[in-house]
Amino acid sequence: MTQTGVASEPSKVVDATRRLGEQTAFYGQALASTADAVRRYPGEVLRLIATMGLGTGALAVIGGTVVIVGFLTLSTGALIAVQGYNTLSNVGIEALTGFLGAFLNVRFIAPATAGVALAATIGAGATAQLGAMRINEEIDALEVMGIRAVTYLASTRIVAGVIAVIPIYTVAVLMSFLATRFGTTIVYGQSRGVYDHYFSTFLQPADLMWSFTEALAMAAVVMAIHTYYGFTATGGPAGVGEAVGRAVRTSITAGVFILLTITLSVYGQSGNFYLSG
Repeated sequence: MTQTGVASEPSKVVDATRRLGEQTAFYGQALASTADAVRRYPGEVLRLIATMGLGTGALAVIGGTVVIVGFLTLSTGALIAVQGYNTLSNVGIEALTGFLGAFLNVRFIAPATAGVALAATIGAGATAQLGAMRINEEIDALEVMGIRAVTYLASTRIVAGVIAVIPIYTVAVLMSFLATRFGTTIVYGQSRGVYDHYFSTFLQPADLMWSFTEALAMAAVVMAIHTYYGFTATGGPAGVGEAVGRAVRTSITAGVFILLTITLSVYGQSGNFYLSG
């Protein structure tokens, strides 16, 4: 029993290393084929952009991913208004709630919320679609017909996800700004002029640029991870469900790591923060 257990440990390490190598090779091939995917399959890219942004079926009735992400950031923006105003009012500086709306929403709250929403919506949908195609042998049929399955199925989804996230994240940031302003000025009764003054003073265009960079990077990573797990799903419908769960877990972890890395790279030394106004 002991010898069997000891012998199985190296095999586990070998299997884990092999899976990591296969996963890395898939990501490299899918990302390298994005330009070819746009050139060869523009119609498929446009269809995927529409599907990811507005959804299909019942999801399209409520506006799809755009509305879901906007609602989530609306909630987090309102939370900043509630917590920020009450916390600052304890020390008599509730006028700086506009500073929190410009600082926290752009740098941390909106990118993190959008990353989780992307993984749970368009990412999970891509894994389920590709997983269903895999167990129904549709991917094998594409390869038999001479179509490069990774380019047609994975690369097109990565391109569509990165393009679709631009309007989605724009709505997300605007909704977070709106929720914080509404909660501070309407619910708590702070002067709109005071809020707008501190908000416009501390809102830096560079912060918005880096925030969109974080969103684009997270979208690319989320779609790459979810397409891999869908592409390699096994075990029937239960295996597809398991692949979706693993993909969501991995993509959320990777998204948080990307957010941390970019934030430390940009703001880790000086913070790009100047107290004025």
